[in-house]
Amino acid sequence: MLETKVPVGISARHVHVSQADLDILYGEGYQLTVKKDLLQQGQFASNELVDLVTEKSTFPNVRILGPVRKETQVEISLSDAMKLKLNAPVRDSGDIKGSPGATLVGPKGKVEIKEGVIAAGRHIHMSLTDADAFGVKDKDIVKVRCGGERGLVFENVLIRVHESFRLEMHIDTDEANAAMCKNSGMVEVIK
Repeated sequence: MLETKVPVGISARHVHVSQADLDILYGEGYQLTVKKDLLQQGQFASNELVDLVTEKSTFPNVRILGPVRKETQVEISLSDAMKLKLNAPVRDSGDIKGSPGATLVGPKGKVEIKEGVIAAGRHIHMSLTDADAFGVKDKDIVKVRCGGERGLVFENVLIRVHESFRLEMHIDTDEANAAMCKNSGMVEVIK
């Protein structure tokens, strides 16, 4: 019998920054400090926060996730996008071309990104062993059932396979609230 259960990781609004932008926000040569390790190897919630500013609204104290990346991007929920009056597309992390921009304000300076604000598409991280157990491969699309009092089926869930990944489905706060899913709760892949 194929494995079907996956733990959930709920992704709140956050920022990924390049080293060049971190230098502006926090000072030349600044290094992110670890507040809490995340499940995916090498990933962490940092102690560093920025304000996310648009012409219409501001979210103060948005956490930076580490490590630094090649490009700065902001991941928000669609409810956040409505408050910010942005048309944030649902995209895979890293796919920022043509997305709206915003201003990030840190203690030492501010960075205006011309693009990079997205609502991250739901996805499941899997190791090669997990993918074999689930009978899927990288970039497959599956359905996932979240049971419970307000259970629902998530469609269009991207499978992301890498040898270093740990099994975890990532959804945003809107999705988690709609299904009453909790961090580390279990969902079922139903293909």
